[in-house]
Amino acid sequence: MIVKNVEKKEKSTVTFEVLCDAAEFEKAVNGAYLKNKSKIFVQGFRKGKAPRMIIEGLYGKDVFYEDAADDLAPAAFTFGAEQSGLRVVGTPAVRGMDVSDDKELTLTFLTAVWPEVTLGAYKGLEAPKAKVEISDEQVSGELEKVRRRNSRIVTVERPAKLEDTAVIDYLGTVDGVPFDGGKAEGHNLVLGSGSFIPGFEDQVVGMSAGEERDINVTFPEEYHEKSLAGKAAVFHVKCNEVKETQLPDLDDELAKDVSEFDTLEEYKASIREKLQKAAEADAENEFQSALIEKAGDNMTAEIPDAMVEEQLDSMVREYDRNLQMNGLNLELYLKYLGQTPAAFRDSIRPVAERRAKTDVLLDAVAAAENIAASDEEIGAEYDKLAGQYNMTAEQVKQSLSREVIEGDLKTRKAAQLIFDSGVPTEKAEEPAAAEEEKPAPKKRAPRKKKTEEAPAEEPAAAEEEKPAPKKRAPRKKKAEEAPAEDENKAE
Repeated sequence: MIVKNVEKKEKSTVTFEVLCDAAEFEKAVNGAYLKNKSKIFVQGFRKGKAPRMIIEGLYGKDVFYEDAADDLAPAAFTFGAEQSGLRVVGTPAVRGMDVSDDKELTLTFLTAVWPEVTLGAYKGLEAPKAKVEISDEQVSGELEKVRRRNSRIVTVERPAKLEDTAVIDYLGTVDGVPFDGGKAEGHNLVLGSGSFIPGFEDQVVGMSAGEERDINVTFPEEYHEKSLAGKAAVFHVKCNEVKETQLPDLDDELAKDVSEFDTLEEYKASIREKLQKAAEADAENEFQSALIEKAGDNMTAEIPDAMVEEQLDSMVREYDRNLQMNGLNLELYLKYLGQTPAAFRDSIRPVAERRAKTDVLLDAVAAAENIAASDEEIGAEYDKLAGQYNMTAEQVKQSLSREVIEGDLKTRKAAQLIFDSGVPTEKAEEPAAAEEEKPAPKKRAPRKKKTEEAPAEEPAAAEEEKPAPKKRAPRKKKAEEAPAEDENKAE
């Protein structure tokens, strides 16, 4: 094979040609014939027994050329990339194939490559860093959460009020006709939770066990079930039971029950300390992210689209994994939101672009600073991962190559260099403004199927991660990556 016409294109892409000589091409063509002959019917011959020259005579001499080129493409691309010293990213594609009169095959490839980088300032950068001080209100808020986690729900003989749980049966009708999802028995409704459509819960307030009443409501104009949107409805409601949430007293006994401390004051001090450490960690993360962003802005590099797409693929998988941990999946989640997969990718694209830019930055800093990873550091990392994933170090080595571990350590060191040299400045206080009113929670018609409720939180993948590279769980080693199988892509 011979490589020729290596040409740089825009957005860190490169085209190059690989010439396969006549002997290589003939071998591939004959291989394509042997692989496909059993699928070709030729009159006068048993299926799979027609000679190659007969098939070529009927269908053209180039009948096996495309399959032969597909067979040669992976090795040709790997050879061309290595000979050209290209650092390939993404999935390469075949942009042309040509067979000369001498039966030599020329394949033209297009591939994204790691961008050329011109670093700007990345050491001694200034960035704001918040001063952290935990207030008494924050400590009290945490204590209130603890009380609620340790609360008990008891039946009471009185009319229901906000924050009570009313156990109700209901039947909803529109124009006197029941509708799907409008009936339930023994439903536990927390009054004031906003889980039902506007006006419903307010009218349950004041009901006592055994009481029945009709509740008149109107579905929102933007209601998810279009057939009910804007419609007036009547729900016949029977209250079976009223329950209230009783919180434990805020005293030493509570501290003993929920912690290793004997007094409430000691427990409060421990809460304050934990909140302080968490807030300081958040402030440090914000400071570090700002430093990385500044260093990235000072850098000049054309980030190829392929790198962003790889980050998007990784983020989509991350979202899906997190949702599956909560009994959902990304497909159902997007369906609930009324969002297409393409629109979802577009919504997270800015984060993917920042991640790709950070990868390029840290790689360039590691090269500029001659950062290395020692054998001891690499070995320690393998041992750490082995303990983390309950595997032996040898098993981890089979899943993650030394090059991957070494590269990860280098970029983490590069990030730490930027962090350590960063200069924190006082974070300016945001100007006081009228508090923006939070949108009311979405409310929907009463229904039985709890599984149809929206997830309470966004998947963790939506959060911007730390600048340092992120390790993945060891997995089985993939076969040598080759261009994808497609008529426009190298196989």
